[in-house]
Amino acid sequence: MSAVILLLLGLGAMAAGYFVYSKFIAEKIYQLDPDFKTPAHEFEDGVDYVPTNRFVLWGHHFTSVAGAAPIVGPAIAVIWGWAPAFLWVVFGTIFFAGIHDSGAIWASVRNKAKSVGALTGDVVGVRARSIFMIVIFLVLLMVNAVFAVVIAGLMMNFSSAVVPVWGAIIVALIIGQLIYRRILSLPVVSIVIHRFNYSLWRLGAA
Repeated sequence: MSAVILLLLGLGAMAAGYFVYSKFIAEKIYQLDPDFKTPAHEFEDGVDYVPTNRFVLWGHHFTSVAGAAPIVGPAIAVIWGWAPAFLWVVFGTIFFAGIHDSGAIWASVRNKAKSVGALTGDVVGVRARSIFMIVIFLVLLMVNAVFAVVIAGLMMNFSSAVVPVWGAIIVALIIGQLIYRRILSLPVVSIVIHRFNYSLWRLGAA
């Protein structure tokens, strides 16, 4: 099948998922309220509870969910052909990943920003919370191990990657100070940091 057709089918499915399916989930299942006061505003203390720009939140969420499963999964699925990888990326995102992640955030926001593990103790019981916490710890351990292997292999094969990878940590600290100290606006910081990241990449490639 032509890659252009797959691209159009994927974009069409994503658009339908966003405008139709997600709207149904938001309005009928989660019953989202735009006037609901989130824990970031209700318990704002400048440390653990901090209202954040929605675009920054989107970026945080995107980098959090773009982990081992969305990246490594299609690479493994493609062993059996393009169809499994296509189904994984498109329909897996619409009917599984999107609902799972938005549901977890919804449950946390509606319950004073508690984690899923802590919330399990309130809804199910103490024993369930303990078991769930152990499962979460083991899953995170496996995810970190996968990332460690991938990143270590990247740095071993491409030594120039060391500079931008470590530089990203410094960049993150700088961004936080510039935005939350109200020194610069988000668009200005984004442009400056983009140029800085490009310079780091050029330095590493040199």
